[in-house]
Amino acid sequence: MINYSQATDRKWQKRWQDEHLADFDPERIDKKLYILEMFSYPSGAKLHVGHWYNYALADSYAHMKKMQGYEIFQPMGFDAFGLPAENYAIKTGIHPKDSTEQNISYMRQQLSAMGALFNWEHTLATCDPEYYKWNQWLFLKLYERGLAYRKKAQVNWCPSCQTVLANEQVLADGCCERCGASVEKKYLTQWFLKITAYADELLDGLKDLDWPEPTKKIQEHWIGRSEGSQITFKAEKDGEIVKDEHGEDLELHVFTTRADTLLGVTYLTVAPDADLCTYLISDSERATVEAYQEETKHKTEIDRMSTVAEKTGVFSGSYAIHPITGERVPIWVGDYVIASYGEGVVMAVPAHDTRDFEFASKFGLKIKEVIKPVSGEEATLPYTDDGLLFNSGNYDGLASADARKKITADLATKGLAQEQVNYRLRDWLVSRQRYWGTPIPMIYCDKCGMQPVAYEDLPVLLPYNVEFKPDGDSPLKKSQEFMECKCPKCGGPALRDPDTLDTFVDSSWYQFRYVDNHNDQMPFDREIVNQMCPVDVYVGGAEHAAMHLLYSRFFTKALRDMGMLDFDEPFQRLIHQGLLLGQDGQKMSKSKGNTLSPDSYVEKDGSDILRLYLAFGFAFTEGGPWSDGGIKAIVRFIGRLESLVNEVAAYPRIEDEDKILPQTAAEKSLLHTVHYSIDQVTRDSERFQFNTSIARIMELLNEINSYKSDQTAQPELVRYATEKLLLLIAPFAPHFAEEAHEAMGGQGSIFRCAWPEARPDLLHLDEVEIAVQINGKIVERIMVPSQSDREGLLAAVKAHPGFPDWIGEKTIVKEIAVPGRLVNIVIK
Repeated sequence: MINYSQATDRKWQKRWQDEHLADFDPERIDKKLYILEMFSYPSGAKLHVGHWYNYALADSYAHMKKMQGYEIFQPMGFDAFGLPAENYAIKTGIHPKDSTEQNISYMRQQLSAMGALFNWEHTLATCDPEYYKWNQWLFLKLYERGLAYRKKAQVNWCPSCQTVLANEQVLADGCCERCGASVEKKYLTQWFLKITAYADELLDGLKDLDWPEPTKKIQEHWIGRSEGSQITFKAEKDGEIVKDEHGEDLELHVFTTRADTLLGVTYLTVAPDADLCTYLISDSERATVEAYQEETKHKTEIDRMSTVAEKTGVFSGSYAIHPITGERVPIWVGDYVIASYGEGVVMAVPAHDTRDFEFASKFGLKIKEVIKPVSGEEATLPYTDDGLLFNSGNYDGLASADARKKITADLATKGLAQEQVNYRLRDWLVSRQRYWGTPIPMIYCDKCGMQPVAYEDLPVLLPYNVEFKPDGDSPLKKSQEFMECKCPKCGGPALRDPDTLDTFVDSSWYQFRYVDNHNDQMPFDREIVNQMCPVDVYVGGAEHAAMHLLYSRFFTKALRDMGMLDFDEPFQRLIHQGLLLGQDGQKMSKSKGNTLSPDSYVEKDGSDILRLYLAFGFAFTEGGPWSDGGIKAIVRFIGRLESLVNEVAAYPRIEDEDKILPQTAAEKSLLHTVHYSIDQVTRDSERFQFNTSIARIMELLNEINSYKSDQTAQPELVRYATEKLLLLIAPFAPHFAEEAHEAMGGQGSIFRCAWPEARPDLLHLDEVEIAVQINGKIVERIMVPSQSDREGLLAAVKAHPGFPDWIGEKTIVKEIAVPGRLVNIVIK
């Protein structure tokens, strides 16, 4: 007799551990399947049911694939550095190292309670010096290749988190993605990783990825490739050509995708925060421009680029010299131009650009038409489509596409233009003014300048005794024992870099460390990583589309070019889980008090009940609101299944399943349902459609019970169907399935058994049930031959004894027949 409970969980978790069920056998690497879930943050919150939703159901997929003969590698670790742990420490007064280690220990217990195939021999925690040593090692390798560099730049600053944010960490409304505070701008000297060096490859590689299309679109937009021309303007101020810091003529390099409109330029606009602004402000306009710069400093890029925001700007006091006509056109300072796009200056063609038109209309600037529709119709301004050029001198009559090429080519002969590709993507800012992260392995010497830490001196350890409460400066600056060191070049006194690395660096390559996590000579062995990677199936949130997933792709390509691996992409197939909501229908959060811990559910009902509810209650890629009523329904379902197993355990077994042939209609129905369920559960689970998989299993249980109640039921067939049901439910209820398998005399783990395969000859019934509708309302259900065509269906319906009564004295005006489903007779 089986009676599933948490004790069942503990029994089988111990047995699986003893039998090394989750271990990876390198001798079977040809059958390797690397399944990985995005690892969790061990902050004070520990695991909630949302983590279970991600990890347990991805593990159900792994269990199924193991039964299909794959050698599963499914490691689990902890994204242990970063703001969640540090903010928790600030709130509670507990040191981040102490709280993180405690939470990792607790979360590991929670993860173990799932009964998952996690390979704990290959675990890692990013706060472990044995891990972040290799963060530093890789940073130095990137530095050697020119892919890590330091510069002063305008950065996103979160006044609440007291740290710099990468562009990707600023939400669309200009707020911090961590805390929601409004992000400000600051000029700081920071470290960047040159992700833009791989912009084209990152974009081109998307087409070959088995990833959700929306995620690929997000990356495509974020990279933002534009093909056009760079056109050079000179500048004049107070009657003289403007010079740069070297005494050379200042050149304004403008990027445009519409060189055909060049003769329609009536002004230029420079970003208020662009370096060029310094050279272009005349003395007469300085006070006005500097006041405007101060005003716009507090606006986010999102606000500035909004198409609905009111356009603002001031005259700089200088003029640009048109490269074709030599005409002087005014240079304005406007916040709708972003300093980081190109060189922070754009040419304005108000007759043919909506934004420029609005700006020119507001400030009374000249509007000159140079493009007209090919049709000859009069254009409404701004006319932004391609057309034919006019008012353009020698280029009159050219089509836009031809004019773009000719104008660029003509100016190129004078050194004033060139074809160019621009990107929205910016280099990845990785400096953080926080404590709980990987120290940047650089040293600053008054005599020798900036020097990398020697490889043999890694890791640069994070000190324990540091005042880490944020005050706008790097906490490590306050640690004398950390900051003071010797220059690796001259041996004289020097200082360490006080910043830590963005924790997205930690997660950009962790998938490779998992496979060789005890290597103390290298981040990983090339041969091993080439055999084990890329990750075959990666599961995690869609919110990481333009951050972690993009950064991982960049790291993979950079590591390939360093000769450390031989492939191009980190993750072959990507699955996004949906979002679990609270019972109030709102996103779960501690501030709303609607988060749910899995622990109480596991303790009360057992982990399989929770896993089954998560599988059945939601479409995996969509999520939805939590319901305790759904948990109760699963408890009843398992109770019915227990009753079946307890009864069937004594039934005789069919020795040769291949020879099973149905003899009666009831047997046909049962065997069809068994094999249809195998077919559908296999197909749907491969697609991560677990809710429909569980629905099929429930239908199979109903069919077995229905058949079993028939007086002619064969016990052998009942047992056969029950055994197949247990195999199907095993990935979703691993502890229960093992217990039932053992109760029915099964030998060894059920996960050593082969996943069932549907028999084609039993997948289709000779007869199928169809609905008969009159004017769309069902009046009867009848059995018809499964291969019936439209005429056969209509004939069967009209031959039914009830047909005359359904029609009565009315006239048939339309007959609709859908083979295998329904017949609808429309009468009037």
